Amino acid sequence: MYQTAGILGLIQKQDMVFNELEVLQDVERTVPGSVNYAIRRYKKTNWNLDDTGMLVYHYEKNNPAANYLELRFCVSGNVYCRQKQAECDFCKFSSSKVCIEKVDSVDVLSFSFKPNYLTQFVKSKKQRTVTDDVLAFEHTTSFSKTLPLCGKTRMAIEALLNHTYTDTLENIFINAQTQILLLYSMDCMMGEKAEEVFTCKFLANEADREKIIKAREVLLQHIGEPLTIKELSRKVAINECYLKKGFKELFGTTIFDFYQGQRMEHAKYLLYDKGLSVTEVSSLLGYSSISHFSTAFKKHTGIKPCELLLR
Repeated sequence: MYQTAGILGLIQKQDMVFNELEVLQDVERTVPGSVNYAIRRYKKTNWNLDDTGMLVYHYEKNNPAANYLELRFCVSGNVYCRQKQAECDFCKFSSSKVCIEKVDSVDVLSFSFKPNYLTQFVKSKKQRTVTDDVLAFEHTTSFSKTLPLCGKTRMAIEALLNHTYTDTLENIFINAQTQILLLYSMDCMMGEKAEEVFTCKFLANEADREKIIKAREVLLQHIGEPLTIKELSRKVAINECYLKKGFKELFGTTIFDFYQGQRMEHAKYLLYDKGLSVTEVSSLLGYSSISHFSTAFKKHTGIKPCELLLR
């Protein structure tokens, strides 16, 4: 099921080739105890590279601090624009097909997750699966595995490469897409499904699936303005029961857990990257008191907000 030497050799080979390519974009960010990610885009040449996904699980029994789970993707066929869309005359006048600023690219994305971030997704020790053991870092052997790039994974990667969010909204968006990639990758690790079958029959309807996806977007847009299920269901015009069931099936988590997770990840960004105070972050995220915010933050991250400020 798992491979190591062959995949790591492929990574090294790709790195050697990428060192010779023109870099179009290089973004890297680190949040202590959470996710480290890098997005590097290169100008495409005549050299061909198969689109690839990889999952690397690194485990050291006597050195838990060195443990991590990494997702790495290499995709081609995308286009990089040298100018921001808002500033580009070609985009303004809908003539982007002849835009001289667009360049074909080869894109490499990597996401490295630490154990204390991943354990939040393990809810129970009953009926453990391989996925649970990996996320809890109770799988005692390091391994690597190739991942098929299904349509859902490609869409998530494409969204990361082509979004137009900046600053705070960019952080919220990337956190959400990162978790989606983790979900799809762990699902692939358990084996490919010959056909996508939904437990909730209404999800077979594309219009209903779009409403569930839209609900996720609305939640991200209201990261500091908590919505009730009733308010959210009205915004996307779907029954509350369908919304809750469909969201759980499509995204593998409840609406509340997803929303709380995104709020806390954004809180880490505001505290660590932006240097805001605990009071300011608590207010921005819509908490009625600092103590409520601190309790939620510690439950999600394992540390108090003030402890992150000291790192």
